[in-house]
Amino acid sequence: MTYTEKTANPFVHLHVHTEYSLLDGAARISKLVDRAAALDMPALAITDHGVMYGAIDFYKAAKKKGVKPIIGCEVYVAPRGRTDRDPQKDSDPYHLVLLAKDMTGYRNLLSLVSQAYLEGFYYKPRVDRELLARHSQGLVACGACLAGEVPRLLLREQEEQAREAARFYQDIFGPENYYLELQDHGIPDQRKANIALVRLAQSMGIGLVATNDVHYVARSDASLQDVLMCLQMGKTLDDMNRMRFDGEEFYLKSADEMARLFPSVPEALTNPLKIAEMCNLEIPFGINHLPEFPIPQDTAFQVWCGDYRQAPWPGAPWGEAEQYLLYLCQKGMNWRRTAGQAAYEERLAFELGTICRMGFAGYFLVVQDFCAFARDQGILVGPGRGSAAGSLVAYVLGITDIDPLVYNLLFERFLNPERVSMPDIDIDFDFERRGEVIEYVVRKYGSDRVSQIITFGTMAAKAAVRDVGRVMNIPLTDVDKVAKAIPGELGMTIEKALEVNPDLVYMRQDPKIDQLVATAQALEGTPRHASTHAAGVVIAPSPLTDFLPVQRLSDSGVTTQFPKDTVEEIGLLKMDLLGLKTLTLIGDVIAKIKKSQGITVELKDLPLDDENTYQLLTRADSLGVFQLESSGLRAILRELKPNCFEDIVALVALYRPGPLQSGMVEDFIQRKHGRTAVTYLHPVLEPILKETYGVILYQEQVMRIASDLAGFSLGQADMLRRAMGKKKPEVIAGLKQQFTDGARARQVPEATAAQVFELIEYFAGYGFNKSHSAAYALISYQTAYLKANYPVEFQAGLLTIAADTTDKVSMYIDESRRMGIKVLPPDVNESGIDFTVTTERESGEAQIRFGLVAVKNVGRNAIEAILLARETGGPFRSLVDFCTRVDGRHVNRRVMESLIKSGAMASLGPRRPLLMILDRCLEIASRRQRDLATGQMNLLDIFNEAGGEEDLDSTAGVEDVPLPEVADFSQRERLTMEKELLGLYFSGHPLQEVRAQLEQRTNLSIRQITPEMDQQRVLLAGLIQSLRRTTTKRGELMAYLTLEDWDSSIEVLVFPRAYQRCSELLKDDAIILLEGKVHYEDETRRIFGERIYPVQQAVLDGIPPQQSAMPPWTQPGMPPPPLQPGMPPPLQPGMPPPLQPGMPPQPAMLPQPTMLPQPTMPTPPPPKGIVVIQAPIAYGDKDAVGHLLQRIRQFPGPTPVRVLFLKDRRAFQLTPEFSVDVNAHFWQTIEDYLGPGTVELQQA
Repeated sequence: MTYTEKTANPFVHLHVHTEYSLLDGAARISKLVDRAAALDMPALAITDHGVMYGAIDFYKAAKKKGVKPIIGCEVYVAPRGRTDRDPQKDSDPYHLVLLAKDMTGYRNLLSLVSQAYLEGFYYKPRVDRELLARHSQGLVACGACLAGEVPRLLLREQEEQAREAARFYQDIFGPENYYLELQDHGIPDQRKANIALVRLAQSMGIGLVATNDVHYVARSDASLQDVLMCLQMGKTLDDMNRMRFDGEEFYLKSADEMARLFPSVPEALTNPLKIAEMCNLEIPFGINHLPEFPIPQDTAFQVWCGDYRQAPWPGAPWGEAEQYLLYLCQKGMNWRRTAGQAAYEERLAFELGTICRMGFAGYFLVVQDFCAFARDQGILVGPGRGSAAGSLVAYVLGITDIDPLVYNLLFERFLNPERVSMPDIDIDFDFERRGEVIEYVVRKYGSDRVSQIITFGTMAAKAAVRDVGRVMNIPLTDVDKVAKAIPGELGMTIEKALEVNPDLVYMRQDPKIDQLVATAQALEGTPRHASTHAAGVVIAPSPLTDFLPVQRLSDSGVTTQFPKDTVEEIGLLKMDLLGLKTLTLIGDVIAKIKKSQGITVELKDLPLDDENTYQLLTRADSLGVFQLESSGLRAILRELKPNCFEDIVALVALYRPGPLQSGMVEDFIQRKHGRTAVTYLHPVLEPILKETYGVILYQEQVMRIASDLAGFSLGQADMLRRAMGKKKPEVIAGLKQQFTDGARARQVPEATAAQVFELIEYFAGYGFNKSHSAAYALISYQTAYLKANYPVEFQAGLLTIAADTTDKVSMYIDESRRMGIKVLPPDVNESGIDFTVTTERESGEAQIRFGLVAVKNVGRNAIEAILLARETGGPFRSLVDFCTRVDGRHVNRRVMESLIKSGAMASLGPRRPLLMILDRCLEIASRRQRDLATGQMNLLDIFNEAGGEEDLDSTAGVEDVPLPEVADFSQRERLTMEKELLGLYFSGHPLQEVRAQLEQRTNLSIRQITPEMDQQRVLLAGLIQSLRRTTTKRGELMAYLTLEDWDSSIEVLVFPRAYQRCSELLKDDAIILLEGKVHYEDETRRIFGERIYPVQQAVLDGIPPQQSAMPPWTQPGMPPPPLQPGMPPPLQPGMPPPLQPGMPPQPAMLPQPTMLPQPTMPTPPPPKGIVVIQAPIAYGDKDAVGHLLQRIRQFPGPTPVRVLFLKDRRAFQLTPEFSVDVNAHFWQTIEDYLGPGTVELQQA
């Protein structure tokens, strides 16, 4: 049936932009296809600007709706050649619409779009006439909008040039494959161009097509596209001088609407149908295109092949790839010392048979090859990631380092023989050297066959609100309230937020907020930008452009234009090669141990029962330990007290939202320590669940239970696990009957089988991949082992890894000092590039020396020049010696000044005198270099006093420059320089003298602010840095400042109302107390300041600290206890209540005898109400209750306490002797014991 038979007035849109014309098209693919189907359109094209990002999604969506998909692209054509880049002549390319008729045309389109990026990019990805001529077969070309070459020339009244251009396109595509477009959006230039286009087409025999340059689905969506354009250009809607589309006509119009636009050119309405009938592209799916691994023809392999002339496994292919895989596995079994053991031989045969039958032998050879390359080059490879750690083949090939039989890991969790799908092996490499592995893969298979993979950043719910609010020019505070009303849960949408948060619904009563929410909801999920996937790499058997388009992103190499899921859908081999900084850390620490102690640490030989390691973990001394350094995990470590590797594996699996919220963590801990009895519903469950104390924690346990209790094959058990995890009721119902029948056949009572099924169905939602847990737990153990046994080297490695993150450097320096490790400042005579381990000469004590790389303005080339001079000539003796010996091309004046100011030249003299003679020393060094270059040296320069010839690199005979006898900079000035050049205060801190008093008068330090504290009120102390005053659009004054305390800093916004109250207190370097609200936006934290109070030493001297004040924090990075709404910060009783600046203090409020010159810090009245503790323990558990009461007694005070024992639902009001002083230390102590959110202050 032809299209004209299908509908009365059929029409096909051939010029359509989807959301993948980033920040330009507002037409969602799904809605476009739905609308086309609703309009009974037989076909629809996709022609995004210069890219094919959405081609496969569009193809599948259209096919699903019965609409023929036409894959195309609106390409940019260079006015001259694609390599020409003259800003006067080449910055405004023409547009041309290309549509694929068949697979030949599709592949030509892939090549054109790819080469436009790789060869022709100049502002836009551009093709040229030469490329178009080379790749014209199988394509239909349309002349595009007013930016098309022919329309643009006609509007310039250059008709002959327009005819020449049209003739060129006719010649290369063929007369039947080249059309001119007519568009009418009510734009005068379009109507003028259309007249000329019709005349030209008629005179040259060129077909005409009516198009509508679709950018959105419905007329009402025009405003959405306008918002996207503003986002693209960084403009607001009320900016009258910005680029915008004229009118609201760029939508998917019906056939009748299109017919009304062009009544006098009927062929323009029927030609799109003709083109649609010409386009019959079928894209194949379900066919794997794996690269061919080159089999090395070594003699040993050839001899081995003589013994294996046919496949050991029935039904499996037996080519060179399968033979070589078996050969390598047998070698690997010997290497792993598992050869000859029946269990291993049987498992290997099963896995290899499955792999070869499924056609994946080459896949494993490719992966083992680049892993072997990495190990040969000394690049650390992670022990495994994801379910691949359950494969014995991966283990014996050296792809993973976890023995799956030792840890009961299942191959079927990785590759299910009953469910054919591509294997997915993700590999971690040393972060710094991951690029070497990718380069090796590129060299091996060819640069045209290997690429990284694109990923798209989309507008999530909160981000959409903030983006739209910015474009609508709505005040930040209002936008922030809306964004904060959207819960921060994974997968949260605005629609869900409106269902669960009535506050958000209430806000929409404001028309402006209603428009904001509606617009953000419409744009939510829209792709915003493209970037390179952090890990994905694709390898093709032939040039990638046979399968997909590629491009070059500005910040990386070549990437696919299809995201990873699409890459897999079209059958290409996608692997994740990840860079893991912890592996970089481990490698660096091992190297430092070798250098400082001469000990070679082999990770494979580390004992997994090291007592020092488990003591460190039991103390929760795990800052810097992989996966175990967060405050929440440290709290669990203190309770769990792990004493075996299996406990660490379990901990990695437990610390996730599901188990944490379900009570699994507490249950696991109670069972481990014998406080809760461990029971099993059936004896078959004991060997499966014993390692997790009867708790179903791993997905593999669900599979084992289904297999051992109900007779499922492990492949069937994996499908049961998947169905339960995805909560597919119809699938689960069928499998439940199979489970019950299988259990009955094994004499398991039906009631027991039902209970077990219910149990695994509940826990399947929380179960974690044990293979991944075990592999990552091994990295956790390795880092804990290194910290416990080689603490100095470990901390030096941590500091090196964190060198570019000031907060972390400060935290790890504090941690090192807490551990009793001395951290020394940078020194040109002692420091290396990175943080190094040195030995104190007298005591022989190991210590850490700051690396020169941490000094700002001192690049790697400069450092290498300094180290070279030091190695060849020994320590620098003076500044002039330094200036004369180092290579002045790399170590310039700015570098030297930075080294002096940072304290790195303290061994050559004090900072001020060194700076005073720096220019003189540089002049001497410069003159000496000139003399050396011209040969003009006096006798003393050539011969020393003994008459021997002097090394020309030395500085003997060089004029000495004495240091002037002047006072050095003050301590405050030196600290300011350190902060500027090291990013932190090293030799002290401006707040050092008052830190103890300030800590007792605040409720947390800046470092302790976490995302969980968003919107909570805090009281901080610190130093004002980088103060900037500005005016709002209403002309009101406000301020931005950086508040810095002893270990971190944070940006503070002081809005107009608060600014009016405290503007005179805002001064650079002022020490203040700040009361405000925590504000998190994405990863950025800020404080919205509300009140500011001055701090003077006299104030601190006059207000004595109180017994119940929170002591200084001793765990760097430890989070503060949460502040409950309405709960005042735990300041000192006796301190004055909040005062407005300029308001005289009342004498009765002031501490005696000290007189305060100005208002002091605030103090709220003691908390009124009752503390309610929700204890997840039973009243009958005497040990647990005793521990709780013991902790409560530590904080005697006036506030009564009520305890709710959640396990047996009993509540008790404690007697007065258990009343408490409500402060942050109390909060922390109770929640450390019972868990977050267990303490609440309620009104009496």
